[in-house]
Amino acid sequence: MPSLLEERTEARPNPRQEAAAGVKHVSRHRKRAARWARGTVGLALLAAVWEAAPRAGLVDPYFVSPLSDVLAAWWHLAVTGQLWDNTRASLVRSGLGFGLAVVTAIPLGAAIAWYTPVRELFTPVLEIFRNTAALAILPVFVLILGIGETSKVAIVLYACFFPILLSTISGVAAVDTQLLRSARVLGLSPVTTFRKVVFPAAVPTIFTGIRIAGAAAVLVLIAAEMIGATAGLGYLINYSQYNFLIPQMYAAILTTSFLGLAINYGLVSLERRLSRWRA
Repeated sequence: MPSLLEERTEARPNPRQEAAAGVKHVSRHRKRAARWARGTVGLALLAAVWEAAPRAGLVDPYFVSPLSDVLAAWWHLAVTGQLWDNTRASLVRSGLGFGLAVVTAIPLGAAIAWYTPVRELFTPVLEIFRNTAALAILPVFVLILGIGETSKVAIVLYACFFPILLSTISGVAAVDTQLLRSARVLGLSPVTTFRKVVFPAAVPTIFTGIRIAGAAAVLVLIAAEMIGATAGLGYLINYSQYNFLIPQMYAAILTTSFLGLAINYGLVSLERRLSRWRA
């Protein structure tokens, strides 16, 4: 089995030679198929262990339900509509918080990186807040905004804001100076330079923060929904635990995992569409 070092240093023809030999397309599909096959085997092993361990008595089946029982509970929640109702509530809250973070953090991050006075004004304040964990100030949001929808959207906004902000600052500040000089030689205005040169070059870095924020939107919301919520996946997990509906609890946890995966892959696809100029 090749190591990562061997994969990175392995002698291989350059892309032009591969294209001339007609092997690049086949090689790429073979590698992708092998990668998917290994991933499928890993998931199958996890499922087998999850099913067998409780039934063999290796773990208490009352606290760790077999996978078949969890899937049966998930299907029951889906058929009765409970799963969709709670998932929809979580999606609305996380979507609002995440969307507000995107539309506020990207312009502010670009301004901080692009204009020195703005950076000097906001950096000390942002340094204080970005080092404060979102869940640590959840009680503050609840006290000020109540236990309704506003506090939950606000905590998601807070958790998503700083990853996007910092990645935007880093992406804009790291744009190649040769690109900026070329834009000046061509006579582009600062606004046009930012729109045509700086922002497209910073998109890959910005999307790194957006993907981190997408995961944080779900994780923080689940914790927030365990306090004073009447719907949502976090509420469903908490309700199932308190009522000893253990398979249902694991079914809700699995749903949050699938939701996080769907958000991540969706953002990856969007990044590829916005970064098609890259090789």
